[in-house]
Amino acid sequence: MGIFEYKGIKIEWLGHASFKISNKLKIYIDPYILPSKTEKADLIFVTHEHYDHCAVENIKKIAKEDTEIIITEDCIAKLKGLKTFPVVPGRSYEVKGIKFETIPAYNLNKTFHTKASNWVGYVIEIEGVRIYHAGDTDFIPEMKNLKNIDIALMPVGGTYTMNAEEAANAVNSFKPKIAIPMHYGEIVGSKKDAEKFKELVKEAKVAIL
Repeated sequence: MGIFEYKGIKIEWLGHASFKISNKLKIYIDPYILPSKTEKADLIFVTHEHYDHCAVENIKKIAKEDTEIIITEDCIAKLKGLKTFPVVPGRSYEVKGIKFETIPAYNLNKTFHTKASNWVGYVIEIEGVRIYHAGDTDFIPEMKNLKNIDIALMPVGGTYTMNAEEAANAVNSFKPKIAIPMHYGEIVGSKKDAEKFKELVKEAKVAIL
């Protein structure tokens, strides 16, 4: 848990895969973990329907009447009555003036997250800063096509996603400016995974929050 600031944009790791990004807008990604006192969201991004990502009660807690919730199609029924914006992988969108791309997120050698599920990571562009939240994924071929990523939020905990070594290999392939490890310390993984990731990343600056 901690805050990283880049070009006036605050990126707060709330734990697990949960982030809050603040500039003029308040943006949450996969809000499975929230602090006891928290601001309402303008936008909420959900990577897939698993309970530790599409956390329905927490989403309801931070949603206002006009909050747009960007979701994969399997979350639609769970979030009935809220303002949802369904997405599929491999597309570009714009909501509330924020441009974003959906990057596939899936496992290569395990079956927790299948390619056929159409789950995603996001590249979100805020005032020219490109932030990639990888979602629950392995080091998939599509990552090699990522371009001009300023900040990459990468799972390192293993079991359900990449481990530290695989995540470092991914970052070394698409070369973001900054990499922030996530998806450890709650359900799987520990700070040791984040530290191993930091050791293995070659060019990007690694911020362990």
